Amino acid sequence: MAIVYPALFSICLAVPSQLRLSAIGPAVLLTATSVGAGDILTGSLAGAEGGLAVLWAVPAGIALKWTLTEGIARWQMATDTTLLEGWITRLGGWIQWVFFPYLLLFTLVTSGMLASACGVAGAALFPLGDLQTSRLIWAAVHALTALFLVLFGGYALLKRVLSVCVGAMFFTVVLTAFLLAPDWAAVARGFVPSLIPGTTGWVIGLIGAIGGTMALISYGYWIREEGRTGHDGLRACRADLFLSYAIIGLFGVAVVIIGSRVRVHGQGTALALLLADQLGNSLGPTGKWLFLVGFWAAVFSAMLGVWQSLPYLFTDFLSLRRGATAVAVEQSRPYRIYLACMATIPLLLVRWPVEKLQLVFGLTGAMLLPLLALTLLLMNNRQEWVGRDFRAGLGLNIVLVSALVFFTLVGGREILQLLR
Repeated sequence: MAIVYPALFSICLAVPSQLRLSAIGPAVLLTATSVGAGDILTGSLAGAEGGLAVLWAVPAGIALKWTLTEGIARWQMATDTTLLEGWITRLGGWIQWVFFPYLLLFTLVTSGMLASACGVAGAALFPLGDLQTSRLIWAAVHALTALFLVLFGGYALLKRVLSVCVGAMFFTVVLTAFLLAPDWAAVARGFVPSLIPGTTGWVIGLIGAIGGTMALISYGYWIREEGRTGHDGLRACRADLFLSYAIIGLFGVAVVIIGSRVRVHGQGTALALLLADQLGNSLGPTGKWLFLVGFWAAVFSAMLGVWQSLPYLFTDFLSLRRGATAVAVEQSRPYRIYLACMATIPLLLVRWPVEKLQLVFGLTGAMLLPLLALTLLLMNNRQEWVGRDFRAGLGLNIVLVSALVFFTLVGGREILQLLR
């Protein structure tokens, strides 16, 4: 990761001097969809097991995800086509048979995971009977509420709701970390890349978990809603990504700090309840409730973002297969059917042990990222496709190659764990 970490400097240099108001919508959606229960649990466990020495993995992961998302925006601004359209029209039929089954699997697992996490958050804040019954009730309530907001609220309402959720998530979790009064000198030292014995696995897990997976592809549809094109569009996207990944990075750092200050053990989203209880012992009831509100805001905002974006991907894929461009996607029958299925069928998985859902979720995420890195290397370096001005430079290509190698290794590691 020694090559990837300095890429943060190029990220900062790529940001225009002023963040535009139009950047807020896609940035909010990207942030909300990228942060969920997995980031909180992985970050807190990494902090508990590896301490502050693993903090440098957060900006390293942000550098990799920023480069992948910038590559998606670069392609779209150069060609006026989404990444999915570029895959289908430029790379041939094989990519369709890789992506479509992956989309179905990712939808099922992620929807089930988010419903389970929202159920845990709701049961912790407002219990309704025993924990298992309360978790099932709140999982269904959140799934159907997200269905209603996405189906009838549209893009504009979703931006407003998610702005509130993201703000609550960020404020409560960062404030909780600050109230724990960590050793700030040790926090600063944690950003120096190092591999202390016993922390390698947590560093790898943290780099892979931070910043989401399918949200990167969905980002192209959100910037299309804003009508961005050309060089101005790419500059706006870089501002977007700076804002979004700065929030995601600070959130990740805060979660690692929280994990380093309390004793947590266990698996699954129930770990969030244990973490909240430990914070209650350290900070009192206020600290416990702050964290629970932040956890709820994180997982429900992720649910809203996923409920909006994955049906869009599905519908666009069907349209591209027919050689047409989807018009009024959110009003189309495939979009509504897929959304309804997402809000109902995965509820059957809520009864599954959460650790199994997490394992499959981690595996599906690890499969997509090397594919993204590989195809962006192929597509953004073809001058006849993107033009001279939009070709990826040497620095971006180095980070993409690093991302390809790293996420391939992560994917192999996840598969080996699954087979054990």
